[in-house]
Amino acid sequence: MRVLVVEDERVLADAIATGLRREAMAVDVAYDGGGALERTSYIDYDVIVLDRDLPVVHGDEVCRRLVEERTASRILMLTASGDVDDKVEGLGLGADDYLAKPFVFIELVARVRALGRRSAPALPPVLERGGIRLDPGKRLVERAGREVVLTKKEFAVLEELMRAEGAVVSQEDLLDKAWDENIDPFTNVVRVTMMTLRKKLGEPQVIETVPGVGYKL
Repeated sequence: MRVLVVEDERVLADAIATGLRREAMAVDVAYDGGGALERTSYIDYDVIVLDRDLPVVHGDEVCRRLVEERTASRILMLTASGDVDDKVEGLGLGADDYLAKPFVFIELVARVRALGRRSAPALPPVLERGGIRLDPGKRLVERAGREVVLTKKEFAVLEELMRAEGAVVSQEDLLDKAWDENIDPFTNVVRVTMMTLRKKLGEPQVIETVPGVGYKL
């Protein structure tokens, strides 16, 4: 899942990003509304965690523009106010969800995951395919009843393959969804991650390489 965190309090923004990365999400950060609009102009995010009170371009205006552009990204709006009127106003701008500060981080994670499921055709919270069971909420993978311990990137790659439901996923799409904007597009990190993932999943192999196209499960 690709997430953009837009928050001008840098310590909080970086803490949110670090926490979401530990949940096997690819996370970029913008510290003002202008940076958010710039990134969303060339990157498709599944979820945008958007603070309302932003410099350069206010969070309300960022939300309004994204909605006008018919973005497929789901927007979770953050605010220092938990008043009902403020929540109604935020949702009225087109945000998909609303969370008041201070918040409990596990609730933020749960809301981001729920919105991520809505950014694409609906899929069950727990994914099952090819004898593999993947639970994003618990960060748990099992094959034939055996737990498979994966790194964050291996987990993210497997989740994207399973969400594709048998369709081919290109290396570019995997880089986009499982890594952040700092990754070198010419790196062999996807191939290396795929090798270790296949080894951990064991036999028979369920991840197929489609030459010149990508991978599918």
